[in-house]
Amino acid sequence: MLEDDPKLASLVRKGLEAQGFTVDFCEQGDEAFTLATTRSYDALVLDIMVPGRDGLSILRNLRERRITTPVVLITARSALNERLEGLNLGADDYLTKPFYVDELIARLHAVARRASGHALTLLQHGELAVNLVTREVRYAEAAVALTTREFALLTYLLRSPGQTFTRAQICEHVWNYHFDPGTNLVDVYVQRLRRKLSADEDSSPIETIRGVGYRARPLS
Repeated sequence: MLEDDPKLASLVRKGLEAQGFTVDFCEQGDEAFTLATTRSYDALVLDIMVPGRDGLSILRNLRERRITTPVVLITARSALNERLEGLNLGADDYLTKPFYVDELIARLHAVARRASGHALTLLQHGELAVNLVTREVRYAEAAVALTTREFALLTYLLRSPGQTFTRAQICEHVWNYHFDPGTNLVDVYVQRLRRKLSADEDSSPIETIRGVGYRARPLS
């Protein structure tokens, strides 16, 4: 998210992370553009009025590079011509300040679903079902209560079943900080998830790839 107001950025971060989002925040447009062109995101939130490269110019440059990541624009102004300019440049949605964080969350879910081509909000993996909107998790028809971080870890793995993620990748995505080789944080959370989902490690949806990391077990 590109936002130069520290108080608003802090408020939005807390709201998004409480809903299981992993968020990168920038105050400068150049940094936001670098991240948007070098990392993969489900969606981008760009404030139009920021120092240096603004949200509209970032959007224009992204679309010129054929980067189609969904973009929600934010501005303190409600002028129609500015909203039209943003939408014509390829924005997926628009919010005018002040706004409710819950509304931003709903719009992010909506643009991400449209971008993926799926109207569904359910991740299904064998007997495991995860509702991304209600955050309800069920395994073998039984409800499973997860913490925010456990939910973020589970959905991160389930979005790419069969793909192995290193502990460093998981730590950066779920906890938003660089991996410390001396910590067993990822392993502890994986074990917690396994205990909640299945008593038998061999049947757990999460598989250990020794010497590498973890993945959502491929379905046969």
